[in-house]
Amino acid sequence: MNKIFLLICFCLCSQITISQVIYETIESSRLGESREIKIQLPRNYDPEGDILYPLVVVFDGDYLFEPIIGNADYHSYWGDMPRSIIVGVNQAKTRDADLSYSDETYFPSDEGGSQFFEFIGQELIPYINDNYLTSDFRIVVGHDQSANFLNYYLFKDKPLFRGYIAFSPDLSPEMSVRLQEKLATTLEDTFYYLATSDNDVKVLREDILAFNTGLSAIENAKLHYRFDDFTDADHYSLVGLGIPKAINEIFGLYKPINKKEYQEKVLAYEGSPYDYLMKKYEDIEFFYGFEKKVVENDLRAILAAAKKKNDVEALKNLSKLARREYPESMISAYYAGQYYEMEGNMKKALQNYQSGLLLEASEFISKDMLLDKIYDIQDRN
Repeated sequence: MNKIFLLICFCLCSQITISQVIYETIESSRLGESREIKIQLPRNYDPEGDILYPLVVVFDGDYLFEPIIGNADYHSYWGDMPRSIIVGVNQAKTRDADLSYSDETYFPSDEGGSQFFEFIGQELIPYINDNYLTSDFRIVVGHDQSANFLNYYLFKDKPLFRGYIAFSPDLSPEMSVRLQEKLATTLEDTFYYLATSDNDVKVLREDILAFNTGLSAIENAKLHYRFDDFTDADHYSLVGLGIPKAINEIFGLYKPINKKEYQEKVLAYEGSPYDYLMKKYEDIEFFYGFEKKVVENDLRAILAAAKKKNDVEALKNLSKLARREYPESMISAYYAGQYYEMEGNMKKALQNYQSGLLLEASEFISKDMLLDKIYDIQDRN
C-alpha cells in the first residue's frame, strides 16, 4: 500500500515538474507600474539548447492562460503543433484601462490603452526574447475586449504577430471595416481565427457574424482565415471549444501527414513522394520561421508512397534522409534496408537490417521488425 502511495506521489510530482508555471513581475516604464505575467515553458526545455520556440501571448491571462497551456501541451505532445512558450498577461485589476480605446479615433486611448499596447511590443516581447529561446513566429490570444484589442497590432507597419485568435470579440467602432481593408492587402502570411456561439452575448454575436461575412469575402492568398459558430455554447464556454480549432487551423501545415493528406496530396503529387516531403518541410520553415525535424510518421508515409509508385530514386533519397536525421536509431538501418530491397540488392539489405539490431528502437521500428526482415531475406535465399 505504501509503495502504491509513493508511486502516485511520484507521478504527481513529475507532472507538476513538467507543467510548472513560472510567475514573474515586469517593471514597466510604459505602464508606470509593475505587471505580473505567467510563463509556461515547453516540456524538456533546455535554456542552453539551440531550439527556438514559437511565442504565444495570452491576454486576460488571469483566466485564459490555463486552458491555452493545457491545449498547447496536449497538441504538442502528439506533434500537431510545435512545442511553444506561452506567456499570460494578468489584467484582472487593469483590464478596462489596458483595453480602452479613444472615442474619437477608436484606436488605443491615452488613458491606458496606448500604454498597454506599447508595453506588449516594446517591453514584454523584448523581455521574453532576451530571456528565453523564442522564434519570430508569434501568436496572440484574446477574449471579449482583449479579442478586439489584439487587432490593433495588425495595423503596425510590421505586425508583431503572425497568428491572431479572437474569441467573441467586443469590436470597437469601425474595426470591422478597417480590418477587412488591412487583411485584404497584407503581404505576409497571416493566420486569423474568429469564434462566436449560438448563446453568445446577442449584440456581440450580431457584430461578429457581420464581421465574418466581410472577412470571408476577402480574396488574399496570404490570409489564412477560419470562423467557428458553435452550437450549445455561451460567451465563456465557446473558448474551450475554440482553442483546439484555432490550433488546428494555425498549425495545419505543421501537423504530421495523416490519411487524408496521404491520399489526396502525397499520392496525387506530380513529382516524387520524396519531393513532396521536402516541399512540405520547406513550406513549414517558410510559414513558421523555424525548421522542423522530419518526424518518423512522415518518413513512413513517404515510404509507403514510394513503394506504391515503385519509385526507387525516392526511396534512395528517403534512406539518406533517415540516416542523416536518425543516425543512432533503427530508423536509419530500416530505411536503408528498404531501399536496397527495392533495388534488388538483398546482400546490402540484409547487412543494413543486421546492423540496425545494435541501434536504438523507434516508435514504429523494433528489434522484432528487423529480425522479421532478416529471416525473410534468409528464407528467400
